[in-house]
Amino acid sequence: MRAVLCKSFSPPETLVIEDVPSPVPGPGQVVISVKAASVNFPDTLIIQNKYQYKPPLPFSPGSECAGIVKAVGDGVTRFKPGDRVMAVTTYGSFAEEVVTDQSRVLSIPAGMDFPTAAAFTLTYGTSAHALVDRGELKGGEMLLVLGASGGVGLAAIEIGKALGATVIASASPGKHETVSASGADHVVDARRADIAAEVLRLTDGAGVDVVLESAGGATFAASLAAAKRVTGRVVVVGLAGGEAPITNWDLVYRHQVHVIGFNLGVLIAAAPQIFGAVMVELSALLAAGVVAPGRPTVYDLADGPKALAELESRSTVGKLALVP
Repeated sequence: MRAVLCKSFSPPETLVIEDVPSPVPGPGQVVISVKAASVNFPDTLIIQNKYQYKPPLPFSPGSECAGIVKAVGDGVTRFKPGDRVMAVTTYGSFAEEVVTDQSRVLSIPAGMDFPTAAAFTLTYGTSAHALVDRGELKGGEMLLVLGASGGVGLAAIEIGKALGATVIASASPGKHETVSASGADHVVDARRADIAAEVLRLTDGAGVDVVLESAGGATFAASLAAAKRVTGRVVVVGLAGGEAPITNWDLVYRHQVHVIGFNLGVLIAAAPQIFGAVMVELSALLAAGVVAPGRPTVYDLADGPKALAELESRSTVGKLALVP
C-alpha cells in the first residue's frame, strides 16, 4: 500500500510517498481501507518531534480517517469487514490502510461521505466535549473562540450557537467572512495585540464565561485576561502558537479563573466510555440538523506534504482531507 512517510523529524516538505506492507490486525484491532484522512494541526507537530506522541521512525502521520473495514482481529465484536467507519488513530492515517484499536472506531452516520466523516470526529468531538462537559457552557453565556477559522474553531462556533451562547471569534482578517458566516456574533482580529481589551469592550468590561483556547503562545495571556474573574472557564485544547507559561502566582493574584486542559486522544485512552457518550450526543445533534459539518478541502494522498505545509502556514480555512 502507499503511505506518506516521515523518515526524520523535520518540516512537511521532507515527507515522502512510498509503498509499505499492509497492516495486520492484532487482538481488539481493526484494519481500515482508508477512503479519506483528515489533516490536523497536531500532524504538523508530530512530524517535527514537537508533540506528546513520539512514534518510532519511519511512520505515517495522520490522526483521523474514514473508510471501510478490511479485517478485524480476535475479540472485535462491534465491527465486521465491509462496515463504513471513521476513526481516531493518533498517527498512521495518511496511508491506503491503517490499523487501530476498536475503541477508537465509530460507525459513519447515514448520509455522510468519507471526507466529511474523516474530518468530523476530532473537530466536533473536541469542541463538544470542551464546551459542554469541560466548559459547562450554557445558553445566555458568552463564548470566546480562539483560532476560529480552523476546523475545531468553526465547529465550536456552531456548537456554541446551538447551546444559545453569544460567540466572539478571533481570526485573521482574510478569514473574517468565513467565521461570520458560521454564526459568530462578533469577530476580532487575531493579529491585534489587544485581543483581551477588545473582548472586554464587547462584554462591557465583564469578560466572557468560556474561552476555547487553541492558540497558545502570546495569545494565551489574552485568553486568561478575557475570561470573567472567578467564574470564567478557559478550556485549553491546543497550542498552535507554542507553549505558554502560567504560575501559581498568576492564578492567585492576576487570573482568578478556571483553567482546564483537554486532549481528545487522552480522553479516548483514559475514558472511552465518555468519548462514546460524546459521540452519541453529536450523532443526535446531526440527526436533528443542529450541527451540519461542511465538507473539507480535499487533496490527493500524494499531496499530503503540501497540505501539511499549507496548514502550518495558516493559509487554509476549515478542514483539509487527503484521499488515496
